[in-house]
Amino acid sequence: MPKITVLPHPELCPEGAVVEAATGTSICDALHQHDIDIDSACGGVCACTTCHVIVREGFRSLNEIEEDEEDMLDRAWGLQPLSRLSCQAILQETDVTVEIPKYSINLAKEGHQ
Repeated sequence: MPKITVLPHPELCPEGAVVEAATGTSICDALHQHDIDIDSACGGVCACTTCHVIVREGFRSLNEIEEDEEDMLDRAWGLQPLSRLSCQAILQETDVTVEIPKYSINLAKEGHQ
């Protein structure tokens, strides 16, 4: 089973973490299964950017990015070349290291006016 190393995040994972997940699991689902409460306002259907992560290691081992995800990522705060929506990034056999950005755009959580 591949491992996901989560770099420290001040609110969601202050100490960082290493979790295991089955091949074929999305990074988002794997983090939720291990009580790392990454936002996923759309429920993991590629309709928001709240689960945006930066894949620091293992990026090429993930499934290929699709056009819908690319379109959504264009709206993500802090977009980088190694950005993925964690709900769409599916683990293969290789370990990955992810950084959860400090901010995300979550109008539902922040109170849309």
